[in-house]
Amino acid sequence: MSPENAFKGILTSLPKPGGGEFGKFFSLPALNDPRIDRLPYSIRILLESAIRNCDNFQVTKDDVEKIIDWENTSPKQVEIPFKPARVLLQDFTGVPAVVDLACMRDAMKNLNSDPKKINPLVPVDLVVDHSVQVDVARSENAVQANMEFEFQRNQERFAFLKWGSSAFHNMLVVPPGSGIVHQVNLEYLGRVVFNTDGILYPDSVVGTDSHTTMIDGLGVAGWGVGGIEAEAAMLGQPMSMVLPGVVGFKLTGKLRDGVTATDLVLTVTQMLRKHGVVGKFVEFYGEGMGQLPLADRATIANMSPEYGATMGFFPVDHVTLQYLKLTGRSDETVSMIEEYLRANKMFVDYNEPEQERSYSSYLQLDLADVEPCISGPKRPHDRVPLKDMKADWHACLENQVGFKGFAVPKQEQDKVAKFSFHGQPAELKHGSVVIAAITSCTNTSNPSVMLGAGLVAKKACELGLEVKPWVKTSLAPGSGVVTKYLQQSGLQKYLNQQGFHIVGYGCTTCIGNSGDLDESVATAITENDIVAAAVLSGNRNFEGRVHPLTRANYLASPPLVVAYALAGTVDIDFEKEPIGTGKDGKGVYFKDIWPSNEEIAEVVQSSVLPDMFKSTYEAITKGNPMWNQLSVPTSTLYSWDPNSTYIHEPPYFKNMTMEPPGPHGVKDAYCLLNFGDSITTDHISPAGSIHKDSPAAKYLLERGVDRKDFNSYGSRRGNDEVMARGTFANIRIVNKLLNGEVGPKTVHIPTGEKLYVFDAAMRYKAAGHETIVLAGAEYGSGSSRDWAAKGPMLLGVKAVIAKSFERIHRSNLVGMGIIPLCFKPGEDADTLGLAGHERYTINLPNKVSEIRPGQDITVTTDTGKSFTCTVRFDTEVELAYFDHGGILPYVIRNLIKQ
Repeated sequence: MSPENAFKGILTSLPKPGGGEFGKFFSLPALNDPRIDRLPYSIRILLESAIRNCDNFQVTKDDVEKIIDWENTSPKQVEIPFKPARVLLQDFTGVPAVVDLACMRDAMKNLNSDPKKINPLVPVDLVVDHSVQVDVARSENAVQANMEFEFQRNQERFAFLKWGSSAFHNMLVVPPGSGIVHQVNLEYLGRVVFNTDGILYPDSVVGTDSHTTMIDGLGVAGWGVGGIEAEAAMLGQPMSMVLPGVVGFKLTGKLRDGVTATDLVLTVTQMLRKHGVVGKFVEFYGEGMGQLPLADRATIANMSPEYGATMGFFPVDHVTLQYLKLTGRSDETVSMIEEYLRANKMFVDYNEPEQERSYSSYLQLDLADVEPCISGPKRPHDRVPLKDMKADWHACLENQVGFKGFAVPKQEQDKVAKFSFHGQPAELKHGSVVIAAITSCTNTSNPSVMLGAGLVAKKACELGLEVKPWVKTSLAPGSGVVTKYLQQSGLQKYLNQQGFHIVGYGCTTCIGNSGDLDESVATAITENDIVAAAVLSGNRNFEGRVHPLTRANYLASPPLVVAYALAGTVDIDFEKEPIGTGKDGKGVYFKDIWPSNEEIAEVVQSSVLPDMFKSTYEAITKGNPMWNQLSVPTSTLYSWDPNSTYIHEPPYFKNMTMEPPGPHGVKDAYCLLNFGDSITTDHISPAGSIHKDSPAAKYLLERGVDRKDFNSYGSRRGNDEVMARGTFANIRIVNKLLNGEVGPKTVHIPTGEKLYVFDAAMRYKAAGHETIVLAGAEYGSGSSRDWAAKGPMLLGVKAVIAKSFERIHRSNLVGMGIIPLCFKPGEDADTLGLAGHERYTINLPNKVSEIRPGQDITVTTDTGKSFTCTVRFDTEVELAYFDHGGILPYVIRNLIKQ
């Protein structure tokens, strides 16, 4: 808070119930403005932040008025600044963020300024160990083995982060092995209300993982941003955002018996996708919300990226307070949170008459209407009711290749591939389950579905059912708390019996870290062209993401993952067909192993205890032996090792001067790639394994790295040389220049040669040619991945012309100085007759003052075509970034001027 705050007159004292005061706060009721009572709770959080940070420079009184007048301003796409209370990083995105900070310190020194000016100005929580490779799965000591393997493989990365935690102020590093970042955020890091230097204010967070939204279930406003935006927020830059519309989602009734939180979230995801919520907040309310446990809310909030909303927000109520107590927050803290939120009209009390709030649009769901379901085989919002699954699977085999099709010829559909699995006869068919993973932040922090999975395993063991040994099973909880309650309940042993041993605490299968399939299984799939299936309790199932050999990937609740593992196939009607044969020789059906809601509630009540959270998170502050033994230098500047293949100094600030380079158009550029719809950040910058023939593999082999030590792209995000080579390296990418061939190659237009994308890009660069990318709708959907913008920039891509962009990816492109352009509605490369063989010129004014956000410009080709596009610089601030060649040079120049 700066002393010249324009709203210091509404600073109000918050008394403690027993005398004394908690501190002071900027009181929304003290503004005496009736419009505030009609604001959605989520917008009140933006309002409080604007008021508290109002210095009439970064945040002005006009900005505050725009937010108060939300009912009238939100339909008009007005821009507001937002300063989050903190920033959340996980290690894969934390490494490049710390690399950039270290690099910025070097740049400051080179420009004769103080490197120590580069420091986070808001608290940064960095949770290491976002991902666990499932190399060791079915064994009792899987956790320790995988952890040792992670440390051995990632020691350099971990040491670098440990250096960062001491070199930079305001940075809390949570050591590896603690859990998935979002669950740690929910159970431990989330403050709900901050009390800093005697000023109270709501917690709000931006994180470098798109599932940061999970914290919205706790009443903390949080969403994913690109690593580039997060770095600017850390350095005290306000985030520029369009004041969002808010969809009011009313919940009534309660879930029926046998229906899980996952069934609910897949239903909500489909409803919201259909409604259209991209760029909007979704705010839940209604008496049904009061019935919903906090873990279920967190599950729904977590999947905001899958339904396309910026947030899926649940305001704080009595359920939130109960959860805070359960997870070990002190009574005094919980009391302060409740008193502050009540005093500032941010608390939901179901005993008080409901105030009429205004929403941009409305949806309603009776929880009793939700039915068991899964989603797939290629997208999270393609929901299939369980009862229709068999028919849907057969339709998918039949349909032409697409999101719901594999085009398997009729005569091939019943094919059986027989093989020997370690000496025992085995067989695979289309739809056979080869990976069954209880994984991902979405579900693993929800005790009811985790204990539900344990109950399914127990009933199956008692009836004599067993998962086939060739199904790769794994269990990766989001934090150590899950292990404690699975053991307390006595259910872990049954999960172990079915092969669901704990492999570690972190992202696994959902992010592509499923590890290798057994060689005999992999051979049976490839030689017989089997459409094998993975069933996972994750949130993403895009093609090629989970495992290269599982073409069908279904999202399901943890108990359903166990049920499908037992069945061994997705080609089953659970209502009519037995899952297997019991020890008494009779068929065992789904209903025989499925627990009732009452059974689950009973186990949750007796097994999930506050002490479990306290002891788990006390251990965090102590670190673990392997982390504590890492020795790191204490220097202000980082000593880059030129031979490192993990941490490398990127070239972003080479030859940087104090003068901004100014805006640039594009002249006679070649098309590097020509894409259709739904190109995800996974296609652009894969996080998974490094293919043995890829340019990245070649680079690593040349530097003496063995193939077994390649690790994943995600783990090498601190090395720009690897990541540039990994750009557009997804094995399932479809580039129209290749006329139907799938894979990470393109045509070098001048010679007609087919090359890896990286090699083609380097050839264009060497010849002094600029490049652009053509794309369809939803370009850049999926995880918020800053390398999906940094990589193309390093390849020399100057502009992307698409039908539409995913929100975070568009802002990342701007942050790296790439021009995002949108075709006019109804137009795209095909309708305009663009083959991608043309050369493109994009005329932009050479003064930034002559460019307006969202203005139309003309693109011309050397074949005489010309068409109009909208420039997607959405705010004045984004234009300033473009003028400076990107967001980080902008920040450096501004810090030097201060």
